[in-house]
Amino acid sequence: MVEFSDLEQQITRFHQRIEQFQHYLRKSLPDSKDTSTEAIAELDTALEELNVAVEELHIQNEELLVTRQELEFERQRYLELFEFAPDGYLVTDARGIIQEANLAAETMLDLRRDLMAGKPLIVFLTEADRQIILSRLDRLACLSLENWQSVQTVARTHPQKKQNFHTLTHFFLPNWEVTLTPRKGEPFPAILSVSGEYNSQGNLLRLRWLIRNISQQKQTEQKIREQAALLDVATEAIFVLRLEDNQILFWNKGAEQIYGWKAREAVEKTWSELWCKEVLPQLQEVRKAVIEQGKWQGELPKTTKTGREIYVESYWTLMRDEEGKPKSILVVESDITQKKQLEAQFLHAQRLESLGSLASGIAHDLNNILSPIMGVAQLLPRTIPNLEQSHLELLKILENSSKRGSELVKQILLFTRGIEGDRQLVKVRNLLWEVVTVLEQTFPKSIKIHKNIPKQNLYLVRADITQLQQVLMNLCINARDAMPNGGILTLTAQNRFVDRNLALKHPDANIGHYLVVSVADTGIGISPENLDRIFEPFFTTKERGKGTGLGLSSVFGIVKNHGGFISVDSEVGKGTCFEIYLPAQDGKIKHANLSESSPSLTGEGELLLVVDDEAAIRETLSFTLKSYNYKTITASNGTEAIELYKRHQDEISIVLLDLMMPSLDGSTTILTLKKINPQVKIIAMSGLVSYEEIGYSQEVQTAVRGFLSKPFSRDELLTTINEVIRI
Repeated sequence: MVEFSDLEQQITRFHQRIEQFQHYLRKSLPDSKDTSTEAIAELDTALEELNVAVEELHIQNEELLVTRQELEFERQRYLELFEFAPDGYLVTDARGIIQEANLAAETMLDLRRDLMAGKPLIVFLTEADRQIILSRLDRLACLSLENWQSVQTVARTHPQKKQNFHTLTHFFLPNWEVTLTPRKGEPFPAILSVSGEYNSQGNLLRLRWLIRNISQQKQTEQKIREQAALLDVATEAIFVLRLEDNQILFWNKGAEQIYGWKAREAVEKTWSELWCKEVLPQLQEVRKAVIEQGKWQGELPKTTKTGREIYVESYWTLMRDEEGKPKSILVVESDITQKKQLEAQFLHAQRLESLGSLASGIAHDLNNILSPIMGVAQLLPRTIPNLEQSHLELLKILENSSKRGSELVKQILLFTRGIEGDRQLVKVRNLLWEVVTVLEQTFPKSIKIHKNIPKQNLYLVRADITQLQQVLMNLCINARDAMPNGGILTLTAQNRFVDRNLALKHPDANIGHYLVVSVADTGIGISPENLDRIFEPFFTTKERGKGTGLGLSSVFGIVKNHGGFISVDSEVGKGTCFEIYLPAQDGKIKHANLSESSPSLTGEGELLLVVDDEAAIRETLSFTLKSYNYKTITASNGTEAIELYKRHQDEISIVLLDLMMPSLDGSTTILTLKKINPQVKIIAMSGLVSYEEIGYSQEVQTAVRGFLSKPFSRDELLTTINEVIRI
């Protein structure tokens, strides 16, 4: 740019020459005054115009000075940006020879810039990256400015095809990942971006490179991959919900295992598309709590892909973005269905234990009531001779009713305490008729009960009668519940031979003879998807609170423990038929029928001490024993019994002692009698099922020679006394 002072000097010299020229004209043209005057005037005009031009040039020069200062400022600013940028910047020629480098590049490559200048960039690359860079530099050098501009124009017009053009021309390398090897130190991953600078003829002048160290990014990505792997290894279900629409953004392997949906099936679905509508209101409440409090923890009912109901322990955490705004919810859930089932089993066991304690108390009192009734019914025919036949029949009814009441109490105790009764040969026909009697008295009149039970020739089975009754009652109750509007319940019993084909269909079946009991209804039926699950513990299709899900599972367990199996046939809308197969048994049922006049039942005048807090039992026992040639003395409690035994121990042969008495209980009384006479013979009496069930110590149990469960029959009483006397 021409300096203004130089231009001003040139104009001054030019002005001086004009004045000299004017002076010359005046001298040279004295006779042509008009002409000279006119010429001088033109020169003056030209001089004025020149002065104006000079002034304009002066103004323009000042503007140029300002522009040059601004450009210098910008150049300096860009130099500082170049120098102190966090990323590395390099300038190379078209062949990739380094010309300039900034401080970050110097640090990354561990080489001073003055030593870096003149070196090829490829010396800082791995062998694999060098070949690619050289190939692309060759193509970049051959690309004309016209092609460059064409590609840029098309790429701007069609941004969706930008990557395609870059691939075709290899003109630009944006964010290309390479491995750089500094002069010293370990190689590190980096991102390279390169662009070219062309002259007006389209020739490549130089290349500008951006180098970004991505070591930290790689470490972060590795940590993310490791964390993702841990999430997939975790047995818990872990998923992320988008806050605005409850869409699933992440779904780990644990979620796949618990719920059944693969990640590709669950991701981008909303929770309403996965879980049944019954649980959605509760999920909405949980979501609201998470938004308000930031987290939530609790138990939730859920459903799997197959429709199976499960319980999960759920932890919800609100996730926020960089600005602290809520963006998603992290959910971690573990399947606690089995835990809930165990809790339910524990509670069920506790309820049974409580029921057992209550039943024990009721049984004791009820058996004390039944004992004198049975005793008197058996005693009257012996003490009152020549009774009419009708009176004898009434007494027999009284005796049988008391026996039946006693058996019923025993069954309740066995069931509530989970004790298995003795398995014996059973006529199922009699058992079925007892069940039918109960059903007819308790079921709604809208349910008709049909029986198809042969009177004879049915196989015998070896079974626990109480458990078999439980099986039949559970099946009948289920049938009743399946017919809320009424229907037909059919009970059938028949002999059947299980051949090889049928045995192959049931894992628990064997080839042979079975007694088959069928319970069929005309109810709502069972859907095919539920039919395979009906014997699972706690599975129920009934409304919450109306079914425990234990009925059919207990039926399955009892039948299997008896060596049998179950066949089920059901059709929705038509009904269900359960067939219980029980292995047939050979043999005959033996009935105890001891003769009243049997000499082994009659005493020889032995003295027996009868101890019971119930006066009716004491009197009945005393009267019965006396009628069979025994002598008796009675006591109403343990203290009185001890005093009587002290006075008559040499005469007393046996002590019949009730175990459940107030003040001094049976256990203390037994131990005291044992101290008085170590050889004392004691027969314990109780309204409980067995002596062992009472839970007395081993010392007490060994002191007892016999046990009678109230109410006991005359034959049981006399037989036990006879056996103990002979010991």
